[in-house]
Amino acid sequence: MLVGPDDVAARAAIPPALLFPAPGRPKGYSLLPYDERGHCPMLEAGRCSIYAARPATCRTYDCRVFAAAGEQPDGGRQPAIATQATRWRFDHPTEEDGAAHDAVRAAARFLRDHGRELPEAAVADHPAARAVAAVALHDLFVSGSPTVGEVAVALSERRRPPG
Repeated sequence: MLVGPDDVAARAAIPPALLFPAPGRPKGYSLLPYDERGHCPMLEAGRCSIYAARPATCRTYDCRVFAAAGEQPDGGRQPAIATQATRWRFDHPTEEDGAAHDAVRAAARFLRDHGRELPEAAVADHPAARAVAAVALHDLFVSGSPTVGEVAVALSERRRPPG
């Protein structure tokens, strides 16, 4: 789980030994790894022990991203998320909504098929990373089929810090 430099309360609540620098991210970004069960180490007795101070990643996490992208979360490691994600259904009130959803799924398929050719190869093997990237990149797929190079550029721009 990503912990940003602005997650001050979370950084104060998480033991520093659990955080390590996030590869491919600017200085100040850290990762909080899952434990051997695939759970957040801050989970105690089935509840978040730092809920009030949880990182922005946790505050904004939405399992609908899996269903939107047509991805399956790792049910073996996170069965509750996998079960919830399969329940989501989407309405498309307009043609544009349907086209956008189709584009998200096309982006996910592209990342699954071509992820190893991209600088961020993690999108090929990690369903959550692939689903989130597919949502972020879907505009590229609304009007056509981008090249690997175009997707690589868009991914690198997405990772660039603002400012």
